[in-house]
Amino acid sequence: MDLINELSSKSGLSTNLSKKIINDLIDVSISIIKFEKLIIKNLGSIKTINKAERIGRNPKTKELFKIIARKSISFTPSKKLVKILDKFL
Repeated sequence: MDLINELSSKSGLSTNLSKKIINDLIDVSISIIKFEKLIIKNLGSIKTINKAERIGRNPKTKELFKIIARKSISFTPSKKLVKILDKFL
């Protein structure tokens, strides 16, 4: 409930609308995890990708360290969104 109240107070939105936004965000997160891909028409797609384990280096100390394998998210904009953005950028 704290997150809902925080969103409501900082954005000026009603508590009910803030609750709906938070719940929808949670549903989207669960959908991405469960199905590994979420397509939002005319906006794009969000999918999970597996990043392999790799060696990283601290640029300051040049020390090498292992970056563990993990999941990440990738967003690919739709063609329609790209066309719209191209007009304004």
